[in-house]
Amino acid sequence: MSLKHLHIAVGIIRNDEGEVFITRRGGDSHLSGLWEFPGGKIEANESPVQGLYRELLEETGIEVRDCELLCQLDHRFSDRIVTLYFYLVTDWDKMPYGREGQPMRWVHQHQLKAEEFPEPNKPIIEQLNRA
Repeated sequence: MSLKHLHIAVGIIRNDEGEVFITRRGGDSHLSGLWEFPGGKIEANESPVQGLYRELLEETGIEVRDCELLCQLDHRFSDRIVTLYFYLVTDWDKMPYGREGQPMRWVHQHQLKAEEFPEPNKPIIEQLNRA
């Protein structure tokens, strides 16, 4: 049996003070209760950056003006494989918020704790903590 393979666009929304916008995964979602960088599944007809723009508008209410691909990585869970596209978002319109009612907060990038995030986020958190 082959595992489902998902492609996920992830936005690391960082302000001028070095704070990153994060949200908490809902109680009925995969890896619920963990903090995450907003984003979601890329649709079949989308590029990763198009998926990022759509997902961030849906989840946080922002319109991305500028982003940069930081990292792409594959991660295997027991029930799926995910390819994650991590984008650093440094310019956007509107103030981000938990548009789907999810808890949210701003955290300085050097205060991100990898153990509070899903496993595939750990390399990017380490990179942000070193920057």
